[in-house]
Amino acid sequence: MEEPQKNYLNTVDLEKDEPLKSTGPQISVSEFSCHCCYDILVNPTTLNCGHSFCRHCLALWWASSKKTECPECREKWEGFPKVNILLRDAIEKLFPDAIRMRFEDIQQNNDIVQSLAAFQKYGNDQIPLAPNTGRANQQRGGGFFSGVLTALTGVAVVLLVYHWSSRESEHDLLVHKAVAKWTAEEVVLWLEQLGPWASLYRERFLSERVNGRLLLTLTEEEFSKTPYTIENSSHRRAILMELERVKALGMKPPQNLWEYKAVNPGRSLFLLYALKSSPRLGLLYLYLFDYTDTFLPFIHTICPLQEDSSGEDIVTKLLDLKEPTWKQWREFLVKYSFLPYQLIAEFAWDWLEVHYWTSRFLIINAMLLSVLELFSFWRIWSRSELKTVPQRMWSHFWKVSTQGLFVAMFWPLIPQFVCNCLFYWALYFNPIINIDLVVKELRRLETQVL
Repeated sequence: MEEPQKNYLNTVDLEKDEPLKSTGPQISVSEFSCHCCYDILVNPTTLNCGHSFCRHCLALWWASSKKTECPECREKWEGFPKVNILLRDAIEKLFPDAIRMRFEDIQQNNDIVQSLAAFQKYGNDQIPLAPNTGRANQQRGGGFFSGVLTALTGVAVVLLVYHWSSRESEHDLLVHKAVAKWTAEEVVLWLEQLGPWASLYRERFLSERVNGRLLLTLTEEEFSKTPYTIENSSHRRAILMELERVKALGMKPPQNLWEYKAVNPGRSLFLLYALKSSPRLGLLYLYLFDYTDTFLPFIHTICPLQEDSSGEDIVTKLLDLKEPTWKQWREFLVKYSFLPYQLIAEFAWDWLEVHYWTSRFLIINAMLLSVLELFSFWRIWSRSELKTVPQRMWSHFWKVSTQGLFVAMFWPLIPQFVCNCLFYWALYFNPIINIDLVVKELRRLETQVL
């Protein structure tokens, strides 16, 4: 019994030492041929139907037909086809010489190279989520994000209803009423909007029944004496400076978002959309065409001087504005070039006391737009399309300019209700849309990494 067992073990050892020799039929190149070019498969790409083709053959088919379907059975593919790595590695190991010769032929054919580049660009523009992956992502995070979007939509609707129902009509605002016709209550309202400190003098103005006509006659000396007794020189200076602006305009100048919208409905709508789609061009427009009233307060808010960092409220600090220093310009230009949406977020942050919820929506939207802009730059960099940046910038400039000119031409024909809808949509609903876009970009990036 021991002898046969030893022979058996020796036989096994010999089989381990010697390579296995197949007694079956030899594998031929024709068994790995593409059904488009009928040559050996190069970078085989397997579709949902199970058919495999050379990737460049599939690219040529897509470029000529513009159809996302199998060239053989015409079944549509889902997502974006990927190279079958297992099949590719097996073919390259079995037939290395044939694959090398085909690679050389493909690289010398400009039509194939261009078709492959266009096909890959098409794939990068898609959201490469396979059906199972999409369902998994929806189960994993879709419920949470849909709940967040629903909650934010509800908040936006509540804010919209609140502004349309509780806020006074735009025609009743002091920005539309001559100062000589102001009542005593309206004078107090104008005074209180100068800042929290103005509430100290509310009762004094009411007791004296200071109306618009009387307000126009008051001087600094009268403000410092009884019955007004405004002893704080900075408070007197702020009241007198704002009073001079009121005298020059004949009515109250806008001091918050709603008053600015009432005075400049077209410009406010244009700026809201311009700062969203093209913040750099929007800020350049403010510098060129609205420097004193809008750009100067903007740059002093986001790039304040060191000596201005006191506890004064935002409205008081913007009453007396000087030309920006070179340090302010330097800080502004750096942020303008690299972080334009941060400028908008910083400006909205300083107005939290005046516009509590609206400022928060603007800050969230600015953050989301910064992320989307970062994704756009990353996409250009990863695709090696930096040379196309000047052309993209010119196309974007032409598009924004054309849209602005079109709106300016047809502005008198647009109903005010439509303008209000567009304004509030951009203000409260765009952040919700941008949250969804950021989530999609993150999922796309996650899929590409995997």
